[in-house]
Amino acid sequence: MRAPSPLRRRRTVRPDDPIWLFDLDNTLHDASRGIFGAIDRRMGAAVAEALDLPPEQANALRLRYWKRYGATAIGLARHHGVNLHQFLATCHDFDVAPLVHSETGLAARLRDLPGTRIILTNAPAHYARRVLDALGILHEFDGLWAIDHMMPMGLARPKPSLGLMRMVVARLGVPARRIILVEDTERNLKSARQVGMRTVWLYHPGTPFSRRRNGRDLYVDTRINRLGTLLTQARAGRIPGSRDRA
Repeated sequence: MRAPSPLRRRRTVRPDDPIWLFDLDNTLHDASRGIFGAIDRRMGAAVAEALDLPPEQANALRLRYWKRYGATAIGLARHHGVNLHQFLATCHDFDVAPLVHSETGLAARLRDLPGTRIILTNAPAHYARRVLDALGILHEFDGLWAIDHMMPMGLARPKPSLGLMRMVVARLGVPARRIILVEDTERNLKSARQVGMRTVWLYHPGTPFSRRRNGRDLYVDTRINRLGTLLTQARAGRIPGSRDRA
């Protein structure tokens, strides 16, 4: 796993500053309002065409592979010889600008966040860059790790892979407790905590990635309903998980 793709000129950070890993979809923007629907339609059609399946079977297979591997494309590549990169390019080839929705003032809040900021997403890099650009926050991040970069020895290891999380810590070269993963998907937070990272769960009730319940699990340091809450608190020095709970 190589270093994250740079998105802007390297800044000076203090040795004890946190390293923030931000998920993209349904974390930095509300993907459930439009983008997920566009991706799902393209992905279902692409699976049906690649495997010559009726739509119902294609969608069932797509979901099964997503649950097993963290990404539908991995199951298709492993079991059906589908080209992972071509499949992802096909499913994410659309105009994202009209479909992105985010909290107001996001760029300014991110700009004031202490430490290093890196995107860690199971989406392809070209799509992630277009979404970040449409949100006006592309250059508020220091780097990008996308599924394109999660290919040790030619095998994709996206979130929630423990192997991926260990590689992230090794590549960053800092104690795991300096790294904070901000995510909407609980299973990704669980594997991050298992390697020693701190965790923030952005809870979206009613989406496919959040369970309807109160409270949080022990592997979650902080649960929030809005990203702005976290950014405002962090700017004031209230960093999640500063007290060791692991």
